[in-house]
Amino acid sequence: MPLLAAENLTKTYSIDDRELMVLNDVSMTADKGQFIVIEGSSGSGKTTLLTLLSGLDHPTSGTVRIHGTDIAKVSEDALAPLRNRSFGFVFQSFHLVPSLTALENVKFPAELNRDKEAEAKARDLLSRVGMTARHANFPHQLSGGEKQRIAICRALINAPEIIFADEPTGNLDSENSAAILHLLLELRAEHDAALILVTHSPDIAQMADLRITLQDGRVARKQKDAA
Repeated sequence: MPLLAAENLTKTYSIDDRELMVLNDVSMTADKGQFIVIEGSSGSGKTTLLTLLSGLDHPTSGTVRIHGTDIAKVSEDALAPLRNRSFGFVFQSFHLVPSLTALENVKFPAELNRDKEAEAKARDLLSRVGMTARHANFPHQLSGGEKQRIAICRALINAPEIIFADEPTGNLDSENSAAILHLLLELRAEHDAALILVTHSPDIAQMADLRITLQDGRVARKQKDAA
């Protein structure tokens, strides 16, 4: 049984008197330790697919199963802790809490799990990404690359089974982009987590175990072992 299995995902939105189909009959699976890239032009449905896979939104039809459980049939009260415990999220725009320090942002998901080692784990992660000296800084005091390192630490603190990353290097220069990608791949390998990453970058896509190319909401191509 795959870690994640999506079958026949379709997503439509109603706009005035018409329906817009963003995803059309998309299926895929992800296993532990697998690095999957979702690519395609703007408007092809990449981010929509990621939000459905992660349970942040529900499909119009089709299923997403984690360890065989259809997450659309799980109540929101049960789904929220599942997302916090099993999923890690890294976004292009960081989504750090502006009123929390770097350390507080990182340890927050672990505190939601009532993890007594939340602060120790957060400090260890900050040390690993070279951010110990910035632990007391607020997001507005950090550069883009520093914010993304904080966001990755936050995503990894609960040792998630799946890391979802939506254009995590999109706002960064080439040097920071390379460092962030290396960090994601290193931590994915260490925790044997699946990494599902949306990107426009051909260089990043070439490193994936599986490339899924979307076009007009459909899977146009699946390419294994692209590296």
